[in-house]
Amino acid sequence: MKALHFGAGNIGRGFIGKLLADAGIELVFADVNQVVLDALNARHAYPVHVVGEQAKVETVTGVSAVNSTSDAIVTLIAEVDLVTTAVGPQILERIAGSVAQGLAKRSDNGNTRPLNIIACENMVRGTSQLKQHVMKALPDAYHAWVDAHVGFVDSAVDRIVPPSDAGSHDPLEVTVETFSEWIVDQTQFKGDRPDIPGMELTDNLMAFVERKLFTLNTGHAITAYLGQRAGHATIRDAILDPRIRTVVQGAMQESGAVLIQRYGFEADKHAAYIQKILTRFENPYLKDDVERVGRQPLRKLSAGDRLIKPLQGTLEYNLPHENLVQGIAAAMHYRSEADPQALELATLIAQKGPQAALAEIAGLAADSEVVASVVSAYDAMA
Repeated sequence: MKALHFGAGNIGRGFIGKLLADAGIELVFADVNQVVLDALNARHAYPVHVVGEQAKVETVTGVSAVNSTSDAIVTLIAEVDLVTTAVGPQILERIAGSVAQGLAKRSDNGNTRPLNIIACENMVRGTSQLKQHVMKALPDAYHAWVDAHVGFVDSAVDRIVPPSDAGSHDPLEVTVETFSEWIVDQTQFKGDRPDIPGMELTDNLMAFVERKLFTLNTGHAITAYLGQRAGHATIRDAILDPRIRTVVQGAMQESGAVLIQRYGFEADKHAAYIQKILTRFENPYLKDDVERVGRQPLRKLSAGDRLIKPLQGTLEYNLPHENLVQGIAAAMHYRSEADPQALELATLIAQKGPQAALAEIAGLAADSEVVASVVSAYDAMA
């Protein structure tokens, strides 16, 4: 079996790429970082530091790489059995054109072996969104062929992969936490489902997508935003602050109440899941900056993302949301000179005021009680 994986960054190498290579799949990375590409092609291997209670270094082998802007991508998509991505939500549209060209060539070549495409991104149903971009770029004559032979498989991914240590001189070295979760929608595959240790199959993906979004992502973001307000540099420092921990745990319990109502998760098991997430934030081996985790606040404050979506769930089920409100208010205060979205957020608030700005970003009614609550908390923090 052969796979093409878009994204040779830390998440690509440390999570999805590692699982594919460990399963014995012939793996080709696609990226634009020529330093990383050259190193992969020279060594065909790289080290992964798995940190936690049982820290270890594992070597991933049997890999190669191509530039994701080259014609080699089209040829590979016409040949491989699996395509995966870990490029970031904004980049999916950029790679769609190459994917479309590859699918057209695959059809022209008469290759009818099933091909499955899985976007492994920190977003809801990322593969379905990638499919929309691909089909838009694909001539209509190929649509029926793609529907018959190509599976666009949605997934939920969870693994904390911080930036590489600044002191490392190895461009391929990557550090990851012990925990990882890759859950895929088994109903969307074409042909046989691949046997990949670490890939979990489900026929109710949205339950797990929202469990991760409402717990790991919600808690991570609020930890970062409150952490920056309190002057903490890392997620670990922030979550060990009792005042921050109280709000973060409270927000995850509020979002968890939505999940229990919506999907029937068992309350005691979900409480244990929340505690597991908090323990992961405390991992002393992960040097994860609050500024990195908090970046792109406009996306994180949008209607379908980790702060507003669980808040909307509490409104739907008439549940408490005081801690989520605190987290959203802190997000509105997030500042980073290196983050265009943070600068845009600050400008929007300065021009329109916090009430109108939040309503515009989050898709909430400006005159709603919940917006008033957030603005009150925002003003109190100021």
